[in-house]
Order: sequence, then structure tokens, then C-alpha cells
Amino acid sequence: MNYVGIDHHRQYLHLTLMDQMGQVLRSGRVPNLQAEIAKFLEGTEAVEAVIETGRSSYTMVDVLEEMGVAVKIAHPLVRTIPGFGKFLSVLVTVEIADLTRFADPAHLHAYAGVIPSTHSSGDRTHHGKIVRAGNRWLRWAAVEAVWPAIRADFDLRCFYERLARGNGANKANVATARRLLTIIYKVWKEGRNYIAYRR
Repeated sequence: MNYVGIDHHRQYLHLTLMDQMGQVLRSGRVPNLQAEIAKFLEGTEAVEAVIETGRSSYTMVDVLEEMGVAVKIAHPLVRTIPGFGKFLSVLVTVEIADLTRFADPAHLHAYAGVIPSTHSSGDRTHHGKIVRAGNRWLRWAAVEAVWPAIRADFDLRCFYERLARGNGANKANVATARRLLTIIYKVWKEGRNYIAYRR
């Protein structure tokens, strides 16, 4: 499966074609015409398109579906969360795909692999590094979003700084990434914008 990311403008499109390993195969700017999109995708087998939500995105969805390209629209509410710009919001939307797969935020955390490993013996339980299992792209996106998020949202910054003082920056990063995934889960499920607290 190959993926094409589409940044849609009135007169032109920015297209990036990637394989399932995330390797960029082709990238470029083309006129906003069906024939030009077809020429860009020529010779590519199974393709799934990811397009950002916008005023004209549904017209583009119709054009792509006419061409036999499966389309996913980036979730618009993810963009309201600090740290998730154009690229990360599209990546998170594609990797989560269907939120109903997750019963609660803890299941989303496990899917992303931002939960600590647990070792138990007798009465003692030790929590270690984060598990290696999980969706590496979703984990990467959540961790990458931490730094811009703590600069934009006062509550997240307080949460991060409190953890960093006691546990170190790496553990604080992962815990804040977990908090961001919880916010994504709630915003997506409740269908509302996230309102950052700025001080």
C-alpha cells in the first residue's frame, strides 16, 4: 500500500507519495486538475490518499474516489490541540483511523506504546521503560507534539514541569504524550474543539 498526502489549494496541490515504510517516493506541486493528479500517480499500484479538512476538501474527495483512490480526511478537531499542526494531525488521524476500536484512552495509550513495561514478582511491581510494542508512528507523533504543546498550553506545561522535576525529562515527555493522546481521544469522541489554557 502506498499513501499520498495532499495539501489542497485553490489552483494547485502539493502531493507527496510515500510507501508503507514512510519512504518518500515522489513529491511535487501540480495544477489542481484530475488529469495532473492521475499523471502524478501513474505507475503506482494501491494508493490511499490523506487530505486535510477544508472548504473544498469534499470536492477533492469526489475527484479522488472517481479515480479509484481510497481517501481519508484528517480529523479537524485534532488541529485544535496544541502541538498538532498540519502534518502531525494528518498522521495521527491516519494511524488512529477508527476511534471506536478503543474502549477508553488507556487502550489508545497501549496501541501507541506509551505505557511503561511492568515486571512483577511476589508483592512487588516494578514499572520500567515504555513497551516496544505499539504503533511507532503514533508514538512518535505524540512525543513530537509535546514540546510545542507545553509552550502553548499552561496546564500541560505545569504537568510536564512537575513530572520533570521529580522523574526527569524523558519520563515527563512520555507522560505528557500520554496526556495528549487522552486529549485527542476525548476531543474526537465528544466532537468538540480543545481550548488551550494560556496564562
